[in-house]
Amino acid sequence: MSYTQYRGAFERDGFVVVPRFLTGNEFDELKRNLERYISEVVPSLPATDAFYQDPNRPETLKQIHGMERDSYFEAMMSKRKWIELAEALLGEPCEYHGGPEWFNKPPCTEHPTPPHQDNYYLKYDPPLVLAVWLALEPIDAENGCLRYVPGSHTRGIRPHARSNVLGFSQAIVDWSSEDEATEVHVELEAGDAVVHHAQIIHRADANRSTVRHRRAYAHVLRAVRANADDAALSEHAAALREHLATFDLPQ
Repeated sequence: MSYTQYRGAFERDGFVVVPRFLTGNEFDELKRNLERYISEVVPSLPATDAFYQDPNRPETLKQIHGMERDSYFEAMMSKRKWIELAEALLGEPCEYHGGPEWFNKPPCTEHPTPPHQDNYYLKYDPPLVLAVWLALEPIDAENGCLRYVPGSHTRGIRPHARSNVLGFSQAIVDWSSEDEATEVHVELEAGDAVVHHAQIIHRADANRSTVRHRRAYAHVLRAVRANADDAALSEHAAALREHLATFDLPQ
């Protein structure tokens, strides 16, 4: 399938929805392996790779990193489908950045995602980087869908400072009601993907449902010529360690 039809909207808005990006057996296999990984691997992970809203309640698992340690998810990073989508949107050769991630907003938890820009963390120049964020179930305004400020990817990086949200260490400091008035919320069906530029401003409300989760699987991909600023990454890594130290994470 050609994804070039989505490039114009992506370049203009900084995000685009790709309906039914993963379907059928491919989608079912991913979900089965996520369930296996969560039940068999996550309990043994260090606290820095699996975040919980409440560490004493396994059902409040909200974020997983470092999934490439598992052979299935390591193999996911060779899938051409994701590369082809990134190359169609960025217009040049691409490759995976790091391993896959899993995100959740469990029901009955207060877990908003603060407004931020991914490239504040990633430090790529030029910022030819995007995230493919795959809905694992229906996602809407009630259970905490993503919200974007269209076009904000063209206006540089806004000031960020440490947040109090585990898993999202930095938040935009000058976020305003004017920003919120311009944002667009994105509702997805299971198997749909929303792809966003690494510099677009985005956030998500808490899950207001009492029964529904808001689970998603994501890959970050970059243009081959995009280079990370090693000095800036070292500074961010130090700031991240300080951020994690403020939470009572299990040892």
